[in-house]
Amino acid sequence: MENIQITALGEILIDYTPLPDSDAGMSVFEQNPGGAPANVLTCAAKLGRRTAFIGKVGDDIQGRFLVDTLKKTGIDTRALRVDGRYFTTLAFVKLAENGERSFSFARKPGADTQLSSEELDQELISHSDILHFGSLSLTDEPARGATMEAVRLARQSGAMIAYDPNYRPLLWANKEEAMEQMRSPLPLVDFLKVSDDEVELLTDCADPRAGAEKLVKLGLRCAVVTIGNQGALVSTKDGSVMVPGFPTKAVDTTGAGDSFWGGFLTRISESGKTLDQLTFQDFQSCARFGNAAASLCVEKRGAMPAMPSRENVLRRMQGIMN
Repeated sequence: MENIQITALGEILIDYTPLPDSDAGMSVFEQNPGGAPANVLTCAAKLGRRTAFIGKVGDDIQGRFLVDTLKKTGIDTRALRVDGRYFTTLAFVKLAENGERSFSFARKPGADTQLSSEELDQELISHSDILHFGSLSLTDEPARGATMEAVRLARQSGAMIAYDPNYRPLLWANKEEAMEQMRSPLPLVDFLKVSDDEVELLTDCADPRAGAEKLVKLGLRCAVVTIGNQGALVSTKDGSVMVPGFPTKAVDTTGAGDSFWGGFLTRISESGKTLDQLTFQDFQSCARFGNAAASLCVEKRGAMPAMPSRENVLRRMQGIMN
């Protein structure tokens, strides 16, 4: 089979994002496809990469909608399982005036938590150049075991491993368990993205630069800390540098970090370089491309629907406001 350039494993769900209240004063929500790994993959697919998704949805209206959404984006769904025993996970998003989000979840259990190691498509994993995953698939078994098994299989086949830990307190029994599980994959990871308000969970360092440098000392090739509209701090064994963001008018920050990471991994893939060939300068270039993608994503509502085209990312990098 032809190699998949970027494969992502983890949650795919429905983000219900708020619209203006109804005439009766009731809250109104818009159905948007989401889930961090699926968002990352959607961004990469729209930027021209061959992509595939590994996960599970329910055999319900929401699950079928998500499968169709990925297919329409051009994402390979052969490893996306549909299971009638569980409901597709739902996330209800609350937006502050500055576009920042808070969440509540319907996930007890959600289908995404029920992917088992036996359901993994080992052939697909062994033919993937990059395997990306997040931390929400580590909250519950059997998905936790399936995630770690997929990472091990990918490493054995020579794939590069990318990780984006997202901390959602409502999905963990307590903070201590979250820290333990979110840190557990680090020895297997090549590239990591973490937001500035989550870096302390992984490193015990409140300072982003100190945290990123600690992650590199653990063996990561590149640790990236996203710092809102300021941009991204890129750290490797050769140093740390802040890559500035692009001017933007944020409407909804849902998917901002995912669009950044989708752009970053796209540039890694496009480079055609092996892990040992990638340089500090390469990672800075990847971050600049990711910053441009994120600056466009936040200008629209939702996550997957807001992922930018390659043309618009390049225009933004040239200083053109779309």
